[in-house]
Amino acid sequence: MAKKSIAKNYIYNMVYQVLTLILPLITTPYLSRVLGAEGNGIYSYTYAIVTYFILFGSLGVALYGQREIAYAQEYPEKRKKIFIEIVIFRFITILIATVFYFFLFVKGAEYQIYYQILIAAAFDISWFFQGLEEFKKTVTRNVLVRICSVSLVFLFVKTREDLAKFTLIYSLADLIGNLSLWLYLPKYFKGIKVENINVKRHLPHIVLLFIPQIANQIYKILDTTMIGWLITDKSETGYYEQGHKVIRLLLTVVNSLGVVMIPRMANAFANNDKKQIKSYMKMSFNFTFFLSFPIMFGIVSISKNFVPVFFGAGYDKVTSIIYILSPMVLLMGLANVLGTQYLLPLKKQKEYTFSVTIGVIVNFILNYILITLYQSIGAAIATVLSQIVVDALQYNHVKKEITLKELLNLCSKYVISAVVMFALCFGVRCILNTNPITQTIFNLATNMQLNKEYLFNIVSIIFQVGVGAITYIVMLIVLKDEYIYKFIDKMKSRFLKK
Repeated sequence: MAKKSIAKNYIYNMVYQVLTLILPLITTPYLSRVLGAEGNGIYSYTYAIVTYFILFGSLGVALYGQREIAYAQEYPEKRKKIFIEIVIFRFITILIATVFYFFLFVKGAEYQIYYQILIAAAFDISWFFQGLEEFKKTVTRNVLVRICSVSLVFLFVKTREDLAKFTLIYSLADLIGNLSLWLYLPKYFKGIKVENINVKRHLPHIVLLFIPQIANQIYKILDTTMIGWLITDKSETGYYEQGHKVIRLLLTVVNSLGVVMIPRMANAFANNDKKQIKSYMKMSFNFTFFLSFPIMFGIVSISKNFVPVFFGAGYDKVTSIIYILSPMVLLMGLANVLGTQYLLPLKKQKEYTFSVTIGVIVNFILNYILITLYQSIGAAIATVLSQIVVDALQYNHVKKEITLKELLNLCSKYVISAVVMFALCFGVRCILNTNPITQTIFNLATNMQLNKEYLFNIVSIIFQVGVGAITYIVMLIVLKDEYIYKFIDKMKSRFLKK
């Protein structure tokens, strides 16, 4: 099979991941007013329950299927056999989950309709196309489905009695979107016959991948859960959740490469191409450093202005939480390369599971100590420290492939560039604070009954982001970063062709 462009696949995946975070920001204000607190509460609670059933019904099929298809990219018969076996397996497990859901939770109208979401999950075969590195198909489908479903919500959900319509729109959109991918299958399976279908052989491997996914889910919600459990003041949970939300959004940009690299690494492993594996790893580390350092330093630089603009008044503590959590952009980026892109595709599930499990245990212990002492600030510190432990454990299994010295060499130019960028951004903020011209403009805005502080924050963010981005790129050019020069050469060649 012809290899797909990693850069294009990354962009496709990142666009979708960012879209899934942005669309709720559009619909939430509308739905909070239309459905009311009770309607939103019913939906959130019941959807959370269904999500758990989907998680247990799917087991680790999506990640496992993507990896196995990637192993068999060059073998059509093997690929079709794996697809059929995994689809049958997923239908069986989702059916079992649906039966349990019916018996346990179908007690009234607010619960009954949610079985449709479970049925939609059974037909999801996006893992097959991801394994073939056909991200354009899955992302185009997902983007269209999301946009259509949001449009239909605004058209048909008008009152508190429309909760069933709201649920139906999302579940049908998912079902139609999932079914649409089946139309592409004849292209890959035409004229290929398979024999000896054996569904059971996948069970042990799927369960092995399912365990770390469960551990990861616990790891993601443990901080918020423990703040609510240990601290009476529930606003502390809100501060932490809002700060963590910003970091999650930024991580989307960095970690979108992970899903793209799984099939590429798995295919290289299947072909025993150790040289290619190391090359992909270096590329991933380089890409992670390239994005992580400016994002990490950048969010620290603008957060004092960003928080009051984005969250409003009364969220000052979120700024401190963002300061503390900012290293997570780098740490989670590294974990994505070490765990998702290396350990899992190379069938090192036990090592990956061990690292995540230890991370959960360390996080729990540190949370118990630090939340009691420092509330939401303590949770942020515990998160960073436990992630360092996870990264260290995962790197221990990779150090033969890429040494610490090599990693330091890869990141040195990005660290220097990001520090210079941060210094200039800080200078910009100071100048805006003290410059007579800008102060005159802000005072004029006050006379025009505009919020001076709000205006200052907006202007400061725009100037810092602009100056920061230019500084970072210029510094990399000055330091002769090979990837920047490759990009420039590529743009030159395209421009000259035109």
